[in-house]
Amino acid sequence: MKRSIPNEIRNAQGERLDFAYQGGSPDNPTLVVIGHGITAHKDRPMLIELSNVLSRNGIHSLRFSFSGNGASEGKFEEFTPSKEVADLGSVLDALGDWHVGYAGHSLGALVGVLRANEDSRIHFLISIAGMAHSAAFAKREFGEVTPGAGCMWDMPQFPLSRALIDDMNRIGSVVETARKIRLPWLFVHGLADDVVPPQDSKDLFAVASGPKRLVEIPGSDHLFPDAHATTMANAVASWLKELKP
Repeated sequence: MKRSIPNEIRNAQGERLDFAYQGGSPDNPTLVVIGHGITAHKDRPMLIELSNVLSRNGIHSLRFSFSGNGASEGKFEEFTPSKEVADLGSVLDALGDWHVGYAGHSLGALVGVLRANEDSRIHFLISIAGMAHSAAFAKREFGEVTPGAGCMWDMPQFPLSRALIDDMNRIGSVVETARKIRLPWLFVHGLADDVVPPQDSKDLFAVASGPKRLVEIPGSDHLFPDAHATTMANAVASWLKELKP
């Protein structure tokens, strides 16, 4: 099957997933699939900057919103990390014959670890402010919120579901899963991140057994604002150019 981009992507539930493709060099077979974190979508400024920088470096990318998020179909209350792992599989199903890697931000990076462990179509991983410990995150950020009644960070458009908390507690941590992954793996984390601690990336980096690199960005918070997004994107692009498809 030739390198192609679909007109439409739907998940296992039949929900349409919103996505945006940004082209690179015609002769470059590498395509980076980009996934977002909690309460986000494919058009977070830092993710758009990542696609822009990759494109300028000849690298193709496809950003998408998980079901229930952004302009994708589905209910926000039904999203869980496990459902997002399946959504990522549906995206991979829809792609042509690319040399595919996955870049995930925050919870989206944890989703990538779980998917890469079971899916040989992912050839490299990029974790951007990546979450390693989902149960600890849920307790730290949402421990005072009643699932099914309260909302994430007091934002009514993001109700906190029992399904999400149960799934994050079931997963617990992806450190042992990461230990089994042999892929080239890049970690990028802002040292001023107070949402997902930089230690999460260090914990995964310590057990990753393939070619790996950890890039820490002083002063950057969880969302890589302004110039920090460009620094992050440049680190990703330079690392990818060192990889041979």
